[in-house]
Amino acid sequence: MVLPLTYYGNPILRQKGEPVEDITPELTQLIQDMFDTMKEHRGIGLAAQQIGKTIQLTVIDIRAVEDRPSTLELNGEEADPHSIMPLILLNPEIEHLGPEETGAEGCLSFPKIYGDIPRPERIHLKALSGNGEPTDFICGGLLSRCIQHETDHLHGILFIDRMDRESKTDIKEDLDELLKQSKADMEEPEA
Repeated sequence: MVLPLTYYGNPILRQKGEPVEDITPELTQLIQDMFDTMKEHRGIGLAAQQIGKTIQLTVIDIRAVEDRPSTLELNGEEADPHSIMPLILLNPEIEHLGPEETGAEGCLSFPKIYGDIPRPERIHLKALSGNGEPTDFICGGLLSRCIQHETDHLHGILFIDRMDRESKTDIKEDLDELLKQSKADMEEPEA
């Protein structure tokens, strides 16, 4: 089922998610609904806050992107990043590796708004999978960027928070318009 997205201006996007303690049928259904929602909106990552939930859950699938490579190391060996897709991350923890690299990012909670964001090129990720099993790998490129972006969401951090002042100034009108629209949508009574 496709779920409604939360947009910039909705306070839930600034809330830190609670750790996921149990894998329940409701959580399993939510994960499937998040994948449906992400696919419907042509995204590659979606955090729980973006569908109005404050838990430490994100779903990722980078397979549709062919022009931005990723790297993956599993158990010290090079692996195909597509081999772990689609990816479900519960309670992710990230260790930054190496220097920062600036790259383009967008966000489903910020339709048609993009910016160049500096992030470490490689990360070491530890999390739980959708069935509660430990997940541990090193990745780089788009996969690393996507995981960092979605993990930020789980802590109430938005990609605009990582933009430099000039980039943020360039999108100020679009941000103001989105904020205005989001506030109007939140004030509408539910049918």
